[in-house]
Amino acid sequence: MRSRQALLDEIALREASIVDARRELTAGELGASEAAALLAREESALARLHEELAAAPDADGTPRAPRRRRRGLLLVALACFALAVVALLVAALGPRQPGSSITGGIALSPGQRVAQLLDEAQADVASGQDAAALAAYHQVLALSPHDATATTQTGWLEFSAGSARHDAALVAVGVDELVRAVDEHPRDPAPRLYYAIVADATPHGRALARREFRVFLALRPSAGELAVARPFLVALGLRP
Repeated sequence: MRSRQALLDEIALREASIVDARRELTAGELGASEAAALLAREESALARLHEELAAAPDADGTPRAPRRRRRGLLLVALACFALAVVALLVAALGPRQPGSSITGGIALSPGQRVAQLLDEAQADVASGQDAAALAAYHQVLALSPHDATATTQTGWLEFSAGSARHDAALVAVGVDELVRAVDEHPRDPAPRLYYAIVADATPHGRALARREFRVFLALRPSAGELAVARPFLVALGLRP
């Protein structure tokens, strides 16, 4: 086990890396996708470092008493992780085409209404209006209960909201929705990607993440999906 000082030094470096990435993104020196991938990696590493620090021996070498893993700490780490990844996921998996929203007073068919709601939800997520996006996705599911995009995005947004609020029950609901998306759409790479990312962010979930990423790769994902997955694949020792 590394010393507390070594862990503190690495934590400081990781935190400095996050600050630099945000500064470079604001200055236009770093692209949005590169920044999201970097932030996801650093936040995930910080979560593991803080857990290791909690169990590290004191300066005099006295081992600390074992502590039970606190759910709250995990949820905070997952919240940071989700916020870092969400921008990249939205950009790569759900680009909204300008002018694609159906407007006006024309009566819409159920299929047209679903398409409109999906466009509105994507725009809401892109602008940081997650609650509005979640409401739109729920409306989609009321019209089309097995819609792959709505099921997947509902799971991701509920997982992210539960993490941010330290709400373990909502986190579990989000994970269940992602599992349902994978079960209902086993040939769709997008639900696998979200589920694998969530598994990778969860302690003791790396074996599951590797398994899901392998299935994801076998499903011939798009270039955008591969771009999202690449940093996680590299970290897990998998070939993109």
